[in-house]
Amino acid sequence: MESFLGTAMAGSMFCLFAGQPLIILSSTGPILIFEKLLFDFSKGNGIDYMEFRLWIGLHSALQCLILVATDASFIIKYITRFTEEGFSTLISFIFIYDAIKKMIGAFKYYPINSDFKPDYVTMYKCECVAPDPGEFIPGLPGQEPGWEGGSWMAPNTTNVSLSNAINLTALDWTQLSKKECLKYGGSLVGKSCKFVPDLALMSFILFFGTYSMTLTLKKFKFSRYFPTKVRAFIADFSNVFSILIFCGVDACFGLDTPKLHIPSIIKLRKLISDFSIFMSILMFVGLDVLFGLNTPKLQVPTDFKPTRVDRGWFVFPFGKNPWWVYLASALPALLVTILIFMDQQITAVIVNRKEHKLRKAAGYHLDLFWVGILMAVCSFMGLPWYVAATYIPMPVLYGVFLYMGVASLNGIQFWDRCKLFLMPAKHQPDYVFLRHVPLRRIHLFTLVQIVCLAVLWILKSTVAAIIFPVMILALILVRRLLDFVFSQHDLAWIDNIIPEKEKKKEDDKKKKKKGNKGDSSSDEE
Repeated sequence: MESFLGTAMAGSMFCLFAGQPLIILSSTGPILIFEKLLFDFSKGNGIDYMEFRLWIGLHSALQCLILVATDASFIIKYITRFTEEGFSTLISFIFIYDAIKKMIGAFKYYPINSDFKPDYVTMYKCECVAPDPGEFIPGLPGQEPGWEGGSWMAPNTTNVSLSNAINLTALDWTQLSKKECLKYGGSLVGKSCKFVPDLALMSFILFFGTYSMTLTLKKFKFSRYFPTKVRAFIADFSNVFSILIFCGVDACFGLDTPKLHIPSIIKLRKLISDFSIFMSILMFVGLDVLFGLNTPKLQVPTDFKPTRVDRGWFVFPFGKNPWWVYLASALPALLVTILIFMDQQITAVIVNRKEHKLRKAAGYHLDLFWVGILMAVCSFMGLPWYVAATYIPMPVLYGVFLYMGVASLNGIQFWDRCKLFLMPAKHQPDYVFLRHVPLRRIHLFTLVQIVCLAVLWILKSTVAAIIFPVMILALILVRRLLDFVFSQHDLAWIDNIIPEKEKKKEDDKKKKKKGNKGDSSSDEE
């Protein structure tokens, strides 16, 4: 519920008042990583997380406003393609890694019965055994503790012993389901009691099927089948179609897979392409429903209240932590500010690229100002920090996450250059930078980016992950050092040239000298 409310509030405010409304605010992968580290740190040191997080958010909001007031956004001129693509690729890999990790986890929670032997099929059984008559049975009447006469009454085990025996004998324990057996205090006996049929394989089918279906339908726009409007409609709603299909598959099998519980005139081709992810989700949700398997689902609250019942919509800033925590939180807030600044401004730089041909000028300072304000509001309400970025089976969502990670790699020059390592020269695509920069220099530049990405990934997975935001900022320093390794000509084609006053002055001097030579030669003629 906090995510829904935070997304709606932050997105609406930013869209109405920010300088670049094309930027979509969301809780990005790096922010979620930092929040997890912060929670683990608070839990390990006995600090109240919500109050600690509130003060970090307030300090970070203040630091963002200071950056706005001091014109600190000038640093974006040093954010080149090298930094942009490193950050974007990291986020894509986080999506891909988490999707695959969650899918592998399904095989641990719902293991395949690999020890099954057809010749010993008679040995695989599960029976419900009745409990002893004197045991406490929570499902039977008279055994539940409760309030009576204004005081808490323990279960009356002496007066209900006779009724226990009657109820125990009245129940046909061999005909009870697994849930009913456990509810009435029975025990399950047999080799097949812990077996969960087909959930792991079904989850994988939903996971990979959603990804494949979304990818296929997204490309359907460029196929030769059906009229143009039909192809566009299918491509735009590929996600919806995929989700519906595989939700139907899940429902048809009836397995108990984990689920996500969720209480005009358009151009057809563009509509299908834009809503391809949504269509894939709906299709495979329908497929899940069709098969009827109990696949794991994502639970979404239906009531408008915080996820935790022990707190309200407002986090009180005092009382649970020592006074020095309020001051010490400025240090982790600095790391949050660095992460938010880099995340926000890199996204803004990508959106405001020249190839997008935007008429409106960029508003880096105004964007950062509203991000800082929203940081403070979200911290007070206990909502996720946002920066630029029904019953649904969980494997279907994992497939969508995998597609989002893979799809976001398309169009990243760094990823295109990585694929050049596996291509012979005669089969390489006709990229513009291949015409002007030697292949060895391109591979060297790509290797530097791979090493930086590997360092970020390793750091993210270790105890030192708390300094993760600083390492993202270090990408700018690494890029500046590359000026001593590569020529400006090479960097102009595979990256962007960093603007510097000295280089501009040198270029101006060279232009003046050339102009003077041209004037003197014309005078001689």
